[in-house]
Amino acid sequence: MRMRPTLSWTPAEDLPAATTDLGPVADVLGTGGVLVLSGAGISTESGIPDYRGEGGSLSRHTPMTYQDFTAGDQARRRYWARSHLGRRTFGLARPNAGHQAVAAFGRHGLLSGVITQNVDGLHQAAGSEGVVELHGSLDRVRCLSCGVFSPRSELALRLEAANPGFDPVAAAINPDGDADLTDAQVGDFRVVPCTSCGGVLKPDVVFFGENVPPQRVEHCRALVREAAALLVLGSSLTVMSGLRFVRQAAQAGTPVLIVNRDPTRGDKHARTRVALPLGAALTAVADRLGIAVDGQAVA
Repeated sequence: MRMRPTLSWTPAEDLPAATTDLGPVADVLGTGGVLVLSGAGISTESGIPDYRGEGGSLSRHTPMTYQDFTAGDQARRRYWARSHLGRRTFGLARPNAGHQAVAAFGRHGLLSGVITQNVDGLHQAAGSEGVVELHGSLDRVRCLSCGVFSPRSELALRLEAANPGFDPVAAAINPDGDADLTDAQVGDFRVVPCTSCGGVLKPDVVFFGENVPPQRVEHCRALVREAAALLVLGSSLTVMSGLRFVRQAAQAGTPVLIVNRDPTRGDKHARTRVALPLGAALTAVADRLGIAVDGQAVA
């Protein structure tokens, strides 16, 4: 059963007050065994907007849902036109100081793992290893009929060939790599089928209204069980896919710390929420721990 997507929530008036004190975060990281759970907010400094923060994409854009994508050709044409264009800009994004700090914490043995809700691959580009992509990756494509996976770069070449001269100007790029285009700009964009069976191709990402694969959820639950603490970075925790791990940690008595400028749906479970920009905050924590954040991304 697929759940109706939750796109927003209303903060309760009795949420704990945020702080700017990074001491608790540095203390927890310094003892090691920390599991990171990151969201779209960690990528905003790389030029990728988040969903719900100030200027977030949900104020002007409704993400594609699984139900819409599978319902008909027109929705898929609109999605692939917008995503194909958005990929050109999305692909230029580079890791920022937040991603680099997380990678540095990992190199120094302070992390037990990294779970990301993002589909941009920037944690890996910064050098983090063993990242669990909770919502998948835009770098892969899957056929809904035969299940075959293929590289997104291969699909991009096929779409270029099928749509020569397609080069509209997008109003904005969204966290899922989707470009804001009008129906007129989408026009008669041609979608290409699976080369193996002729079936419908879908990015290997979890759309709103779609379930995260159960085995991936259980893997993440195991990481939470083994963690000494859970550090949430740049996520509003609005959707259950991430919030469930915060609830799991809190129920087990595992400390939860959140760095996010705005209130989150998990604040009541957190020991502290630090309301600071992530790049500066995590760099400052690294400085406190004597860890260099060198900014060298993996090609």
